[in-house]
Amino acid sequence: MPRLVAFGLLLGLQAACGLVFVLDILLSALGIYPAPLSWTLRELLEIGAGVGLCLGMVLGTLLVRRAIRDLDRAEARLERASAAFVDLLNARFDQWGLTTAERDVALFAIKGLSVQEIARLRETSEGTIKAQTAAIYRKAQVTGRPQLLSLFIEDMMGAERDAATRLDSAA
Repeated sequence: MPRLVAFGLLLGLQAACGLVFVLDILLSALGIYPAPLSWTLRELLEIGAGVGLCLGMVLGTLLVRRAIRDLDRAEARLERASAAFVDLLNARFDQWGLTTAERDVALFAIKGLSVQEIARLRETSEGTIKAQTAAIYRKAQVTGRPQLLSLFIEDMMGAERDAATRLDSAA
């Protein structure tokens, strides 16, 4: 939330500073001349607006750099989590003794593809895919896709708990 407030203040500062210059030009173009300001006050106003725009540019750059750094960190965490999930899939597939074809079908099923979509991707019949999914469910000792998915979700949650427990015990 503080970053959002900082961003809002930054936009407000830049908008106010830009408005000073735009109003000055617009009023001159329309031939509207407000009460005259002393040259000193006018110069101070323009210098302040210019400094405000420069400050806004510097702060904006810092906010964008920070956001990019946070995005890079999030992408790295996602990449590590994806790799861990693939490792988990392969360990389970090995444990169940799935064939190469069954591994492909299981992966497609976990991704949420239908029997028809899997058959089309694997260039085989729907009957073959149904037989392979039945073999996968039997080897995994589950009754269907929801239970198969829940095994992996439970494994990931268990790994997350184990990592948190290790961090707590190390502290």
